[in-house]
Amino acid sequence: MASSEIEVVSPTESTVLRQQVQNERQHGAPNGTAPASASNVVNVHSASAYGDFEKLRFYVEQEGASVSIPDGNGYYPLQWAALGNFTHIALFIIERGGDVNAADNSQQTALHWAAVRGSIAVADLLIQSGARVEAADVNGYRAVHVAAQYGQTAFLNHIVAKYLADFDAPDSDGRSPLHWAAYKGYVDTIRLLLFREASQGRQDKEGCTPLHWAALTGHAEASSVLVHAGTKKELAVKDKAGFTPAELASDKGHRQVAHFLVCNLYNSSSLNICRRLSRKNQWYFTLSTR
Repeated sequence: MASSEIEVVSPTESTVLRQQVQNERQHGAPNGTAPASASNVVNVHSASAYGDFEKLRFYVEQEGASVSIPDGNGYYPLQWAALGNFTHIALFIIERGGDVNAADNSQQTALHWAAVRGSIAVADLLIQSGARVEAADVNGYRAVHVAAQYGQTAFLNHIVAKYLADFDAPDSDGRSPLHWAAYKGYVDTIRLLLFREASQGRQDKEGCTPLHWAALTGHAEASSVLVHAGTKKELAVKDKAGFTPAELASDKGHRQVAHFLVCNLYNSSSLNICRRLSRKNQWYFTLSTR
C-alpha cells in the first residue's frame, strides 16, 4: 500500500513552481479558458472559476472577501481554481489561508477537482502545500479513481510516480482505478495501470473484475488490452450473478466483444464457435468440436 504522506519539496522544485506561476500571471494560464465577462465574475468563487486574478485580488484585498467559505453548492474557491488549472489563482488562495484539504458536501477536495481536468501543476502546488494524496470522498474515490474515471493518464502517472499515490486502491464498492478505466474504455489509462502491475483479478462488491466492466460496456479495445495482458483465469471468473465477462457482453448485445472473449477463453484447436442463437433478444454462443 502506497504511503499517503506528502513528499518534502526541495528548494529547487519550489523555485520552478513559483516561476511557472509568475509566467501564468504575466501571460495567462495555459488551459485555453476564455476570459470571463464582467457579468460572470461576481465573487471570489466565480473569479476563481474563470481565472480572473485581478477580480479575485480585488474581492479579497479591497472588499475583504474570504477564500475559505464555500459557495451555495458547498464548493470552495480552491476547487474552482483546480478545475480550471489556474495555478496562479490557486497559489493566491493558499497564500491567503485557503485550506488545501477543505472538502465539499461530497467530501471531495481541490485535488479531486484537479484530477478531473488533469491539472498537474495545480496538483503539485496542492500536494506540496499539504494536500492529502489519499483523501477519499463519500464514495471512497481518491484522486487516482477520479483520474481514471476521466482518462487523465498523465495526471495519474504523475501522482503515482512522484507522490506514491496508491494506484490499486479500492473505492467503497471495491473498484480500483483499473475497474474505472475499463468501464470508461480509456485504453491508455488501462495500459499505464497494467504497466504498474495493477490487479486484473480484483473483484468488486458485485464480483466484477475490470474485464467484466469492459465487456459490460462493450469496449472492444479495452477488453483486448486486458485479455492480452492477463490470463485465461480472468476470462473464466464469474460475478455474483454467475456471469463471465463473455456472458455479460453477450447479455448486453455487445456481440463482437462477446465473440472475442469466447474465442480467447476456448482458444483450442479442438473447439470452434459454430453459431449464435438469438433468444428473447439475448445472444448465446454454442460450441462444437471439430
